[in-house]
Amino acid sequence: MKAMILTRLGDVTVFEEQDRPDPIITDGHVIVEVRATSVNPIDTMLRASETPWSQNLPEILHGDFAGVVIETSPNSRFRVGDEVYGCAGGIAGMNGALAEKMLVDESLIALKPASLTMREAAALPLVAITAWEALVEKMNIQPGETLLVHGATGGVGHIAVQIGKALGATVAATVRPHKYDHAQTLGADYVIDVTDTTVSDYVGLCTDGKGFDAVFDTIAGEHIQNSFEAVRFNGKVATILPVNDTLPVALKGLSFHSVLMLIPMTEGIERFRHGEILRQIAVWVDRGLLKPLLDESRFTIWDVAKGHERLESKKAIGKVVLEV
Repeated sequence: MKAMILTRLGDVTVFEEQDRPDPIITDGHVIVEVRATSVNPIDTMLRASETPWSQNLPEILHGDFAGVVIETSPNSRFRVGDEVYGCAGGIAGMNGALAEKMLVDESLIALKPASLTMREAAALPLVAITAWEALVEKMNIQPGETLLVHGATGGVGHIAVQIGKALGATVAATVRPHKYDHAQTLGADYVIDVTDTTVSDYVGLCTDGKGFDAVFDTIAGEHIQNSFEAVRFNGKVATILPVNDTLPVALKGLSFHSVLMLIPMTEGIERFRHGEILRQIAVWVDRGLLKPLLDESRFTIWDVAKGHERLESKKAIGKVVLEV
């Protein structure tokens, strides 16, 4: 099979197209013919620099994929010809989706949403699982609560807005001006231009000054202080990135959550949960409750360098997807 191989760490020129042996089926796995994969920040990090997973870095990157099952192991719950999606490789020694074929642990995948194309389905797994873990499992968002999502047109953010609405929350979404129109299509009750509005302004507008019940911050860094300011006393904050100063967590009595969806893949802990989440996501997608936002760029996996450049340019709106 053809694959894009990571030969060393560095800029986008490190990828090389090479022939590799086809994957060999093992128990509990299926072999998938890859049709599409999406680019996530973790992919560019693994490519460019040392990470906690670099010692066990596979030569074929990218976890997200959508494709067709072409071989199964005995007693598999999948059949040849099934259209599936998931985030199931590209890290922790498991080769990923930048190839014509991919060996995947079937506990990490699910039948793809019937209403989506392969390109659309490949955009979902990592970001949908991350948003689900933050809003459903960690913060337990309830109907009628107020939820603030920072970075609402990013990969995780745009799914979080839609999940928040599906859970019955009143959702506010922050964006930059050039992404404002796209954010309005996601169904948020309030879309906030962060360049023209202070934290106290949108807290007053959206919560009558009380503060949000929950905040999901997909930006973090120094920005996390805006989340701590916007949330009410005894409220909930979740983030997907490192945070330095968490003093406000104690001063406001907050429930603070860090979300790292890679743990089941890298540590082998409760991998079945990812398959379960993806099955629920597929149901919500086919009911019209969720839809991925795709960047306007169109690349193949053989143009992976251009896909990484597009994501790193910060110009993408929604997910950058590569097709086979």
